[in-house]
Amino acid sequence: MPFGKLVDWLRGKRQTAPLPNELWHQTLTALPFIDRLPVTDKSRLRELVETFLATKEFSSAGGLELTDAMCVSIAAQGCLPILNLGLSCYKNWVGIVVYPDEFVIPRTIEDEFGVVHEYDDVASGEAWDGGPLLISWRDAQMAGEGYNVVIHEFAHKLDMLNGDADGVPPLPPGLSRNEWSYTLLAAYDDFCVRVDKAEFDGDEAVDSLVFDPYASESPGEFFAVMSEAFFETPELLRNEYPELYALFCRFYRQDPSTGPESGAG
Repeated sequence: MPFGKLVDWLRGKRQTAPLPNELWHQTLTALPFIDRLPVTDKSRLRELVETFLATKEFSSAGGLELTDAMCVSIAAQGCLPILNLGLSCYKNWVGIVVYPDEFVIPRTIEDEFGVVHEYDDVASGEAWDGGPLLISWRDAQMAGEGYNVVIHEFAHKLDMLNGDADGVPPLPPGLSRNEWSYTLLAAYDDFCVRVDKAEFDGDEAVDSLVFDPYASESPGEFFAVMSEAFFETPELLRNEYPELYALFCRFYRQDPSTGPESGAG
């Protein structure tokens, strides 16, 4: 099946179909943090991506011409976190909308005095609870250096399974909410202190932060940003927050610094 037709065909048929070898290899070459997986895990990821493409609906906005390569790239990155968790983690939503660049989302907030304020928020990604996932393709192409908008938004989807994107996704047996919250919040509080100090010291200090300062916005954003680091720069996260890294290994059932655990499904 020629490139440019695969995703349309899958969307109409709702059937799992093998990805063309050339397209899959191109995807791996462009995403070295996935290409470093053991061969058996890359094979399992490929099967997961094929099923994902058959069950989700991709669409574009802003005049973007959507291609198979874009869809497979997003699907591969989005399926990496659930490689050992299963596609059921993404069962409550269908749509993925891809924009050419950052996009504007109208926001409405009510302040403490009951006054409603409306404003436009420029975003590179957005995950809606029970709804679609929005991605800037320009930002998606920045994957590989610790910034990954795709993994970030898919992590929010996992977080939302408990109803709130509060940094506490559904946890596996043997990992208690107390242990998760204590470890995550300890790292979050430390990072917030680092960000506050950097902002006081000036722009150069902010730029020198190891992780995106956006992670200090909330525990939910911290979970998403640290998930980006977990898969793209695992050694860095392990060095900065070893307890959090070990916690993520147990949650995602992977150790990206050595390769995913075998035998998980």
